[in-house]
Amino acid sequence: MEEECRVLSIQSHVVRGYVGNRAATFPLQVLGFEIDAVNSVQFSNHTGYAHWKGQVLNSGELHELYEGLKLNHVNKYDYVLTVCDPVMGDKWNGEGSMYVPEDLLPVYREKVVPVADIITPNQFEAELLSGRKIHSQEEALAVMDVLHAMGPDTVVITSSDLPSPRGSDYLIALGSQRTRRPDGSVGTERIRMDIHKVDAVFVGTGDLFAAMLLAWTHKHPNNLKVACEKTVSAMHHVLQRTIQCARVQAGEGLRPNPAQLELRMVQSKKDIEDPEIVVQATVL
Repeated sequence: MEEECRVLSIQSHVVRGYVGNRAATFPLQVLGFEIDAVNSVQFSNHTGYAHWKGQVLNSGELHELYEGLKLNHVNKYDYVLTVCDPVMGDKWNGEGSMYVPEDLLPVYREKVVPVADIITPNQFEAELLSGRKIHSQEEALAVMDVLHAMGPDTVVITSSDLPSPRGSDYLIALGSQRTRRPDGSVGTERIRMDIHKVDAVFVGTGDLFAAMLLAWTHKHPNNLKVACEKTVSAMHHVLQRTIQCARVQAGEGLRPNPAQLELRMVQSKKDIEDPEIVVQATVL
């Protein structure tokens, strides 16, 4: 009998669509994980729509939920998956912008990142956390070393402005993983992936990426190349299916709306479970 692996996922929740816990729970269950989901936010839909309604749990309410688990002695977890992946900001047209108040940055640097095993920042977030700018692959690798020194053994910069040798239709993602050898020494595996861009704005992709990376690094603990290839390939299949369906629903020549661009998660079950590898990672 396969050993049970249990994840506590503390994220937002939406009634309609796939972001936060809705984006993370299904793929993790499909990949064999038991999930306990704490909904830090409960909205009708994600905020990319024109309207949304709902509630945000305060720290006391979140603590109360965890206390209930603790009192029943069911609070033992292999992993905790949170929105601090870290979700801080991104770049638009070359300019960085934060999603969260700037006074939270020291909290991420000093409290959150040091206790994380895996972090998946974009380039802008990696620069904020490290205090360094990235203009080249070498500088990106140096930034990942800074982030390793802060605590996490696995760092994946999920997107960057760095030019891809395959052209402007591709973006570069970079990964770095520290592993401890039996003799006590530390090795570092570094990878680069050239990912084809999709001309659409999706919501929930970061949550899906973090969940699947957690799953595949668990299944391939010392092989970041394979874990990232499976994660990114599954993402590719989900997004391609989503954009194809959305364009059909929108009609010829019309841009899909947020409802039509909701991730086709259930329809992609087989691709999540056993992804055909369509994106190869290069070991650096």
